[in-house]
Amino acid sequence: MKTFSYTITDEFGIHARPAGMLVKEASGFASKIMIASPKKEVDAKRIMGVMSLGVKKGDTVKLTIEGEDEDAAASALKAFLSANL
Repeated sequence: MKTFSYTITDEFGIHARPAGMLVKEASGFASKIMIASPKKEVDAKRIMGVMSLGVKKGDTVKLTIEGEDEDAAASALKAFLSANL
């Protein structure tokens, strides 16, 4: 299992467009990927769950990745978050 945290720097937080991009990125992996805000944890492969987190600029999210391709998924998601959020 891999876990890492990331503080959102995007001015609008995780809104519809980046949420969709995040779900698309996460869905490319077989591993179970969960994303947690300070309030709750959801499946990172489900758009409504990710949007329901209500993550704003400055909030820290924690990603937990577990499965056969967890190393690749963790690397890809870290790069995605840095580039887009």
